[in-house]
Amino acid sequence: MEAISIFDIFKIGIGPSSSHTLGPWKASQDFAEKLVDINFDKVQIHLFGSLSKTGKGHATDLAVMLGLAGYDPITIDPNEIGSIEKSIVDSSILRIHNQEIIFISSQDVVFEDKNHIRHPNTLIYRAYYQGKKVLDEMYASVGGGFIERELVEMNSSNGGIQLPYPINSGKDLQSHCNTIKGSVSDVVILNEMYFGNAEMIHEKIDDLLSTMLECVYRGCTTEGILPGGLEVKRRASALSKKLTDNVEYNTLNEWIDAVKASPKDFNSINKWVSCFALAVNEENASLSRVVTSPTNGAAGVIPAVLLYFFFFCDYEGLEMGRRFMLTAGEIGCLFKKNATISAAVGGCQAEIGVSSAMAAAGLTEVLGGTPEQVMMAAEIAMEHHLGLTCDPIGGLVQIPCIERNAMGAMKAITASNLALTGDPSSAIVTLDTVIKTMWDTAQDMNGKYKETSEGGLAFNLPLVMANC
Repeated sequence: MEAISIFDIFKIGIGPSSSHTLGPWKASQDFAEKLVDINFDKVQIHLFGSLSKTGKGHATDLAVMLGLAGYDPITIDPNEIGSIEKSIVDSSILRIHNQEIIFISSQDVVFEDKNHIRHPNTLIYRAYYQGKKVLDEMYASVGGGFIERELVEMNSSNGGIQLPYPINSGKDLQSHCNTIKGSVSDVVILNEMYFGNAEMIHEKIDDLLSTMLECVYRGCTTEGILPGGLEVKRRASALSKKLTDNVEYNTLNEWIDAVKASPKDFNSINKWVSCFALAVNEENASLSRVVTSPTNGAAGVIPAVLLYFFFFCDYEGLEMGRRFMLTAGEIGCLFKKNATISAAVGGCQAEIGVSSAMAAAGLTEVLGGTPEQVMMAAEIAMEHHLGLTCDPIGGLVQIPCIERNAMGAMKAITASNLALTGDPSSAIVTLDTVIKTMWDTAQDMNGKYKETSEGGLAFNLPLVMANC
């Protein structure tokens, strides 16, 4: 299997969806590069399957425009996205490199009313010059911001790299831990050093951690109604104020001090974990900056569990956060290699389920668990997400997605506690078994429960509202 870095799993980007926003954005960037030396005066993008059915709610049309226009999801100012979109739509002009073309988004982003045999998230880009097609490219957004072009994955430059400790299964990971007599994070850092030196790896992880923390803080200090038309009210800010007894905080550090000074009883901690998760995914739903972990729709689980450890456990410094991320990232790699991290392919078990397994593993690592307990925690977390469907109401990553992040975080903490007090040698189900089972379940799952908004809550809520 191709070598995957944890930085392929963790990406900084813009909400609300890694597969429906970040992936199409990256596909547009790639297509725009192919137009550099081509004469063209028209571009059309055709969206199929889940991208078509829920693309408007996931801002897919906006993402493809921003990517073609040369904006980068890592560096763009989220506060400017609305004005950039308005400029393109109002003027019907799209600038690709130095070429301005007429672009009418309602006509040139085509939501096809059919699936594509290639993948549930298929995009076809076509460029024309004087009525003649000059370039035609097909992409698939395969989850977590990963994209493929004509069956070739094009997400990293890791192809052909032979890692010192290749990991294609939980069994491989366990074997390597035994070989070096070290932890999961010890093995992962040795592999990551084939992509870059230790200093660079630490800097990249620290950037991820700071981005997560800033996202939680923004969510805990921002009120209002989420965009999209469902009139979903933000809850994290009010909950944060209540839990800190309305202490005033105007900076990130003041908020951290307020959280540290808040009560530490079980109910308060439980509410804080939910608050952290809600904060991230309310930001995600608002097209703000998040860390894909391993997807945008599941971006709140890992920050919530990390902050649970930071505020309420024996946190001893930044190195522990790095170990958490190294361990969690490797578990995400295993699911990516052997199953899926795309809700359009596997339902929400592939997003919240995977993120919960990642968080459970990371937490177990930093709480002193053995490699066997780390993998046991990941297995327990996924085992209790098997079969979870993806049924976003209105195609928006809001209901039930935001609350599911809170539930996934709590399951991760419970899974970690069970593993730390359990005996992995007596466990009946292994991590490899549960990953295979998740993939089997994904293949058997009815298509309407795979991010189409054609089943579950997405189907029944309009009926309920009509009867009110």
